[in-house]
Amino acid sequence: MAAVLLSARADARGSTIVISNERAGDAAAREALLDRAMGEGRKRKSSEKLRRNRLPADGLALLARDEDGELLGTVRLWHVHAGMGRNGRPVDALLLGPLAVDPRAEGKGVGSALMREAISRAAATGHGAILLVGDAPYYQRFGFSAEKTGHLVMPGPFERNRFLALELVPGWLDGAAGLLSASGDPISDS
Repeated sequence: MAAVLLSARADARGSTIVISNERAGDAAAREALLDRAMGEGRKRKSSEKLRRNRLPADGLALLARDEDGELLGTVRLWHVHAGMGRNGRPVDALLLGPLAVDPRAEGKGVGSALMREAISRAAATGHGAILLVGDAPYYQRFGFSAEKTGHLVMPGPFERNRFLALELVPGWLDGAAGLLSASGDPISDS
């Protein structure tokens, strides 16, 4: 599948940041960027348990490149059940992560551009909420808070103050309680 241009933004220095859908051939470059940005311990995080052996949500695996095509950043969103709702049914949501920017491109607006595009795409495709574990002061500027995650838990250790949510549909997470679980499509063996 060919990359689909989602947006092009200029950073503060006037450089262009091109955001596109991830392609199968991008996997090695993405993994190398994640290792540079997050280190080897990234695979031991609670969020990784929800992503392992799953495909990201359709159209919500994004890459940022500069005008020369060099990979600058990545973000992916994953289908999860955010516990159970008051009706006794699982609450569908997305789990964002990891968001990573190549250390050489930090401070150039790459992460912000990826976040805005990911949120916009998730809302446009009818998703109700996005959850993540991350730095609250950074993610608050995009509307994330811990207000709706108080009755939800991650599978494994996590820092409560870093477990954040953004409702794309007001009230989507009202009454949601319990353990997050993976609900996305598994990676095919073929």
